[in-house]
Order: sequence, then structure tokens, then C-alpha cells
Amino acid sequence: MRRAVLAKRCLSGHGWRYWSMLVLAILSLFNSGCSSLHHRGNYWVDDSYRAKGAEPRVLFLVFHYTAGDFPTSREILTGDNVSVHYLIDTEPDTQNGQPIALQLVPESMRAWHAGASYWRGRTNLNDTSLGIEIVNLGFNKAKGIGHWQPFTDSQIELVIAVSRDIIQRNGIAAVNVVGHSDISPGRKVDPGPLFPWEKLADAGVGAWPDAQTVNRYLIQRRSEAAIDVKALQNNLSRYGYQVPETGVMDEETSRVVKAFQMHFRPTDYSGVPDVETLAILDALLDKYPR
Repeated sequence: MRRAVLAKRCLSGHGWRYWSMLVLAILSLFNSGCSSLHHRGNYWVDDSYRAKGAEPRVLFLVFHYTAGDFPTSREILTGDNVSVHYLIDTEPDTQNGQPIALQLVPESMRAWHAGASYWRGRTNLNDTSLGIEIVNLGFNKAKGIGHWQPFTDSQIELVIAVSRDIIQRNGIAAVNVVGHSDISPGRKVDPGPLFPWEKLADAGVGAWPDAQTVNRYLIQRRSEAAIDVKALQNNLSRYGYQVPETGVMDEETSRVVKAFQMHFRPTDYSGVPDVETLAILDALLDKYPR
């Protein structure tokens, strides 16, 4: 008898409201796991019909160097004119023995890091990319001699860790992991010829050609009488670069060739196409067909 009275009290007044809310919560959990209906406060959403015309918002990952030290770079990148999603110092701070990457913009938001840009048919890559700025002075001259500043091991380890996480969460293709110089040839040169693209690719970040395939194409290309400039332009375009397909080795094409060489053949980035450049490009198109 006592249990019946208690049950009756629970189902009246505040008790009834409590049990109603509990039942609604259970139904909501059930629907979210077993149905297309999802409860959002004061309305429901049915997502059983999915449009084919859709794709992820984040398609590209772009690397930059800051061309300045950490305090200066942080101040600039948290100002009004330029921004980036992540900033990585030369010797990152640590927490419990693990390195810290500075996040300046949430990944869900657009940062201003790419500027005028193009890759694989897309322009204005700020809309569809995440950016990582790496603290590095870039190219400098001392006593008339120019040199590029190398990246630190701890810096690159953190770049790899952050990048792998971003790529996995967003499903970014290897060919869409690029440098600022790739998407803006001539206008930008970062992250420069000392950026270890091959090391990153070995760790699952970005694209890199297979050495055996490069050698096979190198042998084939050496037998050709001359370089077909229009075919070169077409292949660069197929890979992702914006280049005129005129058959003329003009200044714009040279800038694109230089950007490509700086990424994939950094020992010589003169902008003059040679058989090795062509063979590397052939191997990339084999490995990452479009």
C-alpha cells in the first residue's frame, strides 16, 4: 500500500514532469541512434534525405612560414589584417611532456591566410582551407650571402602531429596538402625549399612521388629530343597548379615550375624545366591520378 501511494505521488505534480522529461530524453537518445529524427530543444530535425550535391567545407591544408620571430608573428596574426588557424613556434612550449600548438582561429571559422590563391579549380582558398603558420625567418642575407633558415626537429614533429589530426578529421587528400607557394606561385615562396615535404609525406602528411617511378620516367624522358612546353603546362594544371596552356615558356609558367621544384625538387628550383622535373611530375600524376 505504501509503495502504491509513493508511486502515485511521483506521477503527480513535479514528479510527473520529472518522469515526462526522463522519457523524452530516453526517446531522444533512442531516435538519435536508431532513427533520422533528432531533437533540438523546441523542434525536431529529420535528416533521412541527404543531398548528393555536398562536400566537406575544409578541403585543403596550407603551410606557411612567418618570416618573423614568435612574438612578432603572434601579434600580427592576432590583429585585424591577417590570421591563421595554428601557429607553431621554433621550440614549442610543453604541457605534461607534450608540445603545445597555438590555435588562433577555430577550425570551424575562416582565417585570412591564403589571400589570392588557386588550387585544383578552386580560388580564394581561405574559404575551404585550414592554415598553419610555422615560425621561421625564411630567406635572409648576411654580408651579401643569402640563406634559408632551417626548421627545428621539434617544430616539424608538432607540425606532423597537428597536420595528421586535421587530415584525419577532415578527410583531406594528400595532393591538397600544399604550401603557400603552390597556391600563389611567384607571389609567395613559403614554406621554402628547406621545408621537409618528403619527411611529412612519409608520416602521412601530403604527397610525394615514388622514387622508382621517378627513375623509370627519367630514363624515358632522357630519350626525348625536346621538352613539350604545352604538355608540361597541361600536366602542371592536371596536378593542381594554375598555369596557362599556351605552349610558350613564359614568365608565368616559369613561376609555376619554380614553385613545383621548390616543393618536389628543392635542390634546384631555377624555374627552368628539365627532364628530372618532368619525371617527378609524371610520377606524381601516376600516384595521384585526377
